[in-house]
Amino acid sequence: MKLYLKFFAMNLKSQMQYKVSFFLTAMGQFLVSFSALLGVWFMFTRFNAVEGFSFPQVLLCFAAVLMAFSLAECFGRGFDVFPQMISNGEFDRALVRPRQEVFQVLAMKMEFTRMGRLLQAVLVFCYALPASGVLWTWDKILTLILMISCGSIIFFCLFLIYAAISFFTIEGLEFMNVFTDGGREFGRYPFSVYGKDVLKFLTYIIPLALFQYYPLLYLLGKTTNVLYMLTPILGLLFIIPSTVFWKFGLRKYKSTGS
Repeated sequence: MKLYLKFFAMNLKSQMQYKVSFFLTAMGQFLVSFSALLGVWFMFTRFNAVEGFSFPQVLLCFAAVLMAFSLAECFGRGFDVFPQMISNGEFDRALVRPRQEVFQVLAMKMEFTRMGRLLQAVLVFCYALPASGVLWTWDKILTLILMISCGSIIFFCLFLIYAAISFFTIEGLEFMNVFTDGGREFGRYPFSVYGKDVLKFLTYIIPLALFQYYPLLYLLGKTTNVLYMLTPILGLLFIIPSTVFWKFGLRKYKSTGS
């Protein structure tokens, strides 16, 4: 942890060397997410509810997914640029260092400009938390914390799978963005609005619904089943296949010779 904090400080200092560029990029990230927020607002100017969810309730879902994704992208950015690490031969050096490869990739790149999205999620929470009609008891607070923390880990696992694919293709495959950036975009609304088949896929294959849709039902009082509160923890089982796939790819890795 001490070494990781040193890398954290190094990344932060290097990005703050160009403060204007840093803040403009962070503002750009804020505005990109703001356009998605406007899309939700325009939707509710025409309809009072979507699948039984009101505007503040959808914003609660929107903010939880956005915050989870922003945290995962900020600290897991190294996996997003991992294909470059393979193609330029930098990963070969990582293999001979006395540290785990996952740690080195994590420490290599942290994108603090993603805090622009995180700030927007906080602002949306400031409106949605009191307006959603949720009675914030200890179990509801815990549910929201699990949604954000477990959601970040699930998004991180998707980044890990994206990086592991590069062991076989050298270049990253853009179809993974359907689950990472796409998960963030589609996560603006409860996943049930996209139909039962999509909901099943995002429950049993890519467990995004386990930290978004099911705990949201418990949070809003649409179910009293405590198991819905704990589904984000169940989603952490996704760590197993993603880690296994990473290790499998690592065993099959062959140097590019760069």
